[in-house]
Amino acid sequence: MAMTQTELLHALEPVVEVELNRHEKVAKEWFPHEYIPWSEGRNFDGIYGGEAWEEGHSKLPEAARVSLIVNLLTEDNLPSYHHEIATTFGRDGAWGTWVHRWTAEEDRHGTALRDYLTVTRAVDPVALERARMAHMESGFMTEYDTMLQQLAYVSFQELATRIAHRNTGRASGEEGCERLLARIAADENLHMLFYRNLLKAAFELDPNQTMRAVTDVVTTFQMPGQGMDGFARKAMIIANEGIYDLRLHLDDVLMPVLRQWSVFDKTGLDADGEKAREELSAFLEKADATAARFVERREERRARAAARK
Repeated sequence: MAMTQTELLHALEPVVEVELNRHEKVAKEWFPHEYIPWSEGRNFDGIYGGEAWEEGHSKLPEAARVSLIVNLLTEDNLPSYHHEIATTFGRDGAWGTWVHRWTAEEDRHGTALRDYLTVTRAVDPVALERARMAHMESGFMTEYDTMLQQLAYVSFQELATRIAHRNTGRASGEEGCERLLARIAADENLHMLFYRNLLKAAFELDPNQTMRAVTDVVTTFQMPGQGMDGFARKAMIIANEGIYDLRLHLDDVLMPVLRQWSVFDKTGLDADGEKAREELSAFLEKADATAARFVERREERRARAAARK
């Protein structure tokens, strides 16, 4: 008989405690202010009568700048994310300790990114603030109803965020930016390990429900920033630069995590579990073909652009 979500939540709590202890031992303390080149800062127009922002002030390539804005606005919705996981996992015991620890660590990311972008004049601070207000007023609400679905989602999403941060840093061509984003990415990787290990334990407790949850998430996955204004255009700029695209999503996010869970080697599944796994396999095969076509067309566009030059 399938376990209820409440039963699973309680059954996983000892695993949460183990993973929390492991996380606290390996997580490194760091300070956002140390990653900001404060000496580059100067007053903007307004109260202090400084210089208004202009496009030429930014040293970053457009794609890296767009990606940084998307990453920052995504981090800005932390209050909504906290509400969602606290509502699902609770605020008591090991679950509650993790929820607050995770939130505290994530809060550094938005602080550091905004300070860096503002001090280095990488983006228009007025446009950025207006975008923040609009995005946070919309908030974030998970599309997934069950605890297992939410665990599956954050397992993939934390890894996707890590890769997006690292690749954005590399695309920036700026040492300080890459150093900051590598530091943030290290946090995201530890968060991914926490959630990934929890879902691995869930597979042992109830493999059929967990397989269905994984399939539901993989086949409907969207990044948490997808609700921001102009996201589709921004995502295309990011994908065309190779910072984050479907090929990376499949090869560097979905498949490594699915292999860690031994999804395609599970035995003893019932009819529902097998059906979910078949759906997952079919989706991945179709997505692989779509990713291959995107990469091929991107290379053709790049070749044409190079020829024109």
